[in-house]
Amino acid sequence: MYFFVLRPQQKKAKDQADLIKNIRRGDTVVTAGGLIGRVTKATDESEVEVEIAANVRVRVARPMVTEVRAKGEPVKAAG
Repeated sequence: MYFFVLRPQQKKAKDQADLIKNIRRGDTVVTAGGLIGRVTKATDESEVEVEIAANVRVRVARPMVTEVRAKGEPVKAAG
């Protein structure tokens, strides 16, 4: 029973937690409400700023992000 019910649920919860933790600027995300936008700021541990239209930015609680569609480019190292 463990391998059919509990294990897949625990794995899915862990994957979702990793997804939320690794959100960064430039990612295209889908929220629980169905909004699709690009992350413009991901500095706070509990919120991210998402641009849903030109010059329209909203703050979204990280747990409300359900999917990351496209990963943004990594931040270039200063050098």
